[in-house]
Amino acid sequence: MTAAFDYDNTSGRPTGPVMTVLQALLPGVRTVRRQIAPYAQQWAASNLAALGAEGPLWVALGDSMTQGIGASSFDRGWVGQLSERLREQGRPHRVVNLAVTGARVDDALERQVPALEALIAAGQVPDLVTVVLGSNDVVTPRHRAGLTDRFAHLLDRLPDGAVVLNLPNPHKEARRLDALLRERQAQGRLVLADVRRHGPRSWRGRLAPDRFHPNDRGYEDMAHVFELALDSRDQRRG
Repeated sequence: MTAAFDYDNTSGRPTGPVMTVLQALLPGVRTVRRQIAPYAQQWAASNLAALGAEGPLWVALGDSMTQGIGASSFDRGWVGQLSERLREQGRPHRVVNLAVTGARVDDALERQVPALEALIAAGQVPDLVTVVLGSNDVVTPRHRAGLTDRFAHLLDRLPDGAVVLNLPNPHKEARRLDALLRERQAQGRLVLADVRRHGPRSWRGRLAPDRFHPNDRGYEDMAHVFELALDSRDQRRG
């Protein structure tokens, strides 16, 4: 499977006019944006190594937060920090991270979900699938409309038991998405990683220099939210 897996953790999408202006004006934005290419390359190399190894497989779908953008290194985002915790608990695993910075739900449907399906078809069946998506949709009005419907379509294509993060954003579409995730959890289809309930009450001191992405401390809190969700999943299975 290693040789056949050809997946690019970059979007190929040009930088938009708003971000171009922000990069020019704000040093913190420039600093964080410089992480995008190297972190994507490091995850791509890590993915190939994981697929060449053995053990339970974790496949992560997501956007820049699942790539760890804003953290001090690619493996100090929430994925890397949670992975470290799981290993310390004696829970060995491999991580394949399909996240792409800037990804919206449609992007995940077009690239990330097919990559997950290809892994499954090749016999690389994940023990865990995680999803962190929707932030890039909800912050832009033209992508916000219909977000919950698109997310429902995404959920329909995931294996049962996926662990999915809700959004802390106060917008009504984020609240609609939260309601969808809670409904699917009640049906036994997924496990909610509830950042609204278990995440930090304040992001003060938890943000990277761009004031948008988490820093190591913020990602530590996200890892905790997922750890609680995994504990809940294990209790249900037990």
